[in-house]
Amino acid sequence: MADLADIPNEFIRGELDEFVERENERRELIGLYAASAPHLLEIAAAIIDGRNHDADRLTLEALEGGTGALEIMDDGLIAGMALVGIKFRENFIFVPEVLACARAMKAGMVHIEPILAASGVEPLARVIMGTVKGDLHDIGKNLCIMLMRGAGFEVIDLGVDTSADEFIAAVEEHEASVVGMSALLTTTMPNMGHTIEAFIDADLRDDVKIMVGGAPVTPAFADEMGADAYGDNAVECVEVAKRLAGLAG
Repeated sequence: MADLADIPNEFIRGELDEFVERENERRELIGLYAASAPHLLEIAAAIIDGRNHDADRLTLEALEGGTGALEIMDDGLIAGMALVGIKFRENFIFVPEVLACARAMKAGMVHIEPILAASGVEPLARVIMGTVKGDLHDIGKNLCIMLMRGAGFEVIDLGVDTSADEFIAAVEEHEASVVGMSALLTTTMPNMGHTIEAFIDADLRDDVKIMVGGAPVTPAFADEMGADAYGDNAVECVEVAKRLAGLAG
């Protein structure tokens, strides 16, 4: 079994030692980072530290040096976001810091995504995301989208003020298996239920799993609206999406 000292990147060793407290997560991340090449750990460190210019440069250098796009994504970009997600969940960092990390990951993925698309690598699943009708808030939704894309999902972002018809049309067009709806206003929360009813009326409810979230949304409200799942934050959103897509227990 790998030890913390087996991770060759000093910055990542320090971050893991200071911020990852759950033993199972420590073991998993130590094993991941200890097995990764040093140049991929540099990419992971850039993600964790929110250095988008370095993430861009290091990803391009790795590709030019012959490292495969999938390996860079898994052992560099996603590996970095794994620790970011834990820090966010445990309130060691907050939305501005996570957005900086997500921006760094996006800078690296700009080089990776075209290669993966050309090679036919399939995403984990296809997810439709949108803020419900009447609501113009999107920071939480955008954060969920960044983390889901970082975890390997293909996400179609419908933006804000999304009607039930727009959700349905996107599911039909993209053949998505999961829909995520967010709301920040108590006055727009009922539109989650209206959208779910629209899926029932369109005879599509059995074809898609629906998750909901947002500051005023609760698990009880999600159940009342007929949603399949509720996510409390962006990190949990990724785990919920995996479960709904049949990728996690």
